[in-house]
Amino acid sequence: MTDVDHVAVAPSAPSRAVSSQATPYQTAPSQAVETNRERVSRRQVDKFAERRAQLADAALQTLAELGYARTSLREIAQNTEFSHGVLHYYFSDKEDLITHCVRQYEAACVTRYDEIVASASSAGELKREFSAAMAQTLRTDAPMHRLWYDLRNQSLFEESFRADVLEIDQHREEMIWRVISRYASFGGFSIALSPGAAYAILDGLFQQALLHHLAGDEDAARTLAANVVRVLDGLEVRDSR
Repeated sequence: MTDVDHVAVAPSAPSRAVSSQATPYQTAPSQAVETNRERVSRRQVDKFAERRAQLADAALQTLAELGYARTSLREIAQNTEFSHGVLHYYFSDKEDLITHCVRQYEAACVTRYDEIVASASSAGELKREFSAAMAQTLRTDAPMHRLWYDLRNQSLFEESFRADVLEIDQHREEMIWRVISRYASFGGFSIALSPGAAYAILDGLFQQALLHHLAGDEDAARTLAANVVRVLDGLEVRDSR
């Protein structure tokens, strides 16, 4: 009787059960702390990126007007509301700021052309809207395009930002190829040129038109649009199958 009573009242099993369930609750606070830290860190990164974008917008006009060689962080500070110290905190040097500005502008350009591709309902509409968009950006954003070509030329000599320029150039090539691929798909055409060759043709036409536009040629944009149409028409190769 005594042995049975002793087994029945043994408290060890319930104690182990409580102990085994306590572990998750003990680790939960530390997990929550880590999550909060991650959130704080992410907010800090987002704020830093947002601030860089704001500074780039403010510096863009000065950069576009003066170009790579004549621009310094101090020069930009003198033409904006931000101090030289603030610019240097968010950008390590002039190259960092300029490449960030160009990336920011090019991202907007890519979005603009991608929207044209997405909304076009025929080859004719795509050709018309794309050529018109290229002519319009030549008229309204010539200083920014001049800055891009200036930076790309400088990368032939400056290795420090050459990789950035190549990456931006690759995005531009991919954007142009999306336009051409969509244009071909509308009419069942196959494109005889590679993406790089097609980009080189259209980019060369744009750079040539930019030079004429900056020299005061009032017909430069209209000529560019007409040439873009001719290039797209010339890329068409009927599938012989």
